[in-house]
Amino acid sequence: MAVLERVTDVMEAGGRAALRLPAWVAPASIAASVLGAVAYVGTVNPHDAGHYPTCPSLWLTGYYCPGCGSLRAAHDLAHLDFAGAWGMNPLFMIVVPWLAWRWVKWVLALTGHPVRTRPAPAWALYALCALVVAYWIARNVPALAPYLAP
Repeated sequence: MAVLERVTDVMEAGGRAALRLPAWVAPASIAASVLGAVAYVGTVNPHDAGHYPTCPSLWLTGYYCPGCGSLRAAHDLAHLDFAGAWGMNPLFMIVVPWLAWRWVKWVLALTGHPVRTRPAPAWALYALCALVVAYWIARNVPALAPYLAP
């Protein structure tokens, strides 16, 4: 009877019942998804043609996007070839450790460890966007192709 009353209260309050999962489910799901994707990309080589679709940006425009080469970099990282991964996409190699650090901070916060967090200032977000656009342009400059093109 208590469950029926709870559902009725929720339906009256907002019109829909919300399913509350434990807090650890989200980071565990992301970790499992990333590990599964890395296992797949580590097994099926993107350096060989025909396994993955062409980058839509490269296919439509003929220019490398900031993410071009990330799949091959992930494959190289799965095989611990850091130099090969850097050669495919240097930005990817900078972003991956940052994302791992943010995931660890998330897990620590969920386990009750004191973690200092604060929102990024607006200038930092604009600087990040400018950095990605500059990287996008620079990797399509022919003189920089040996260093930035995948």
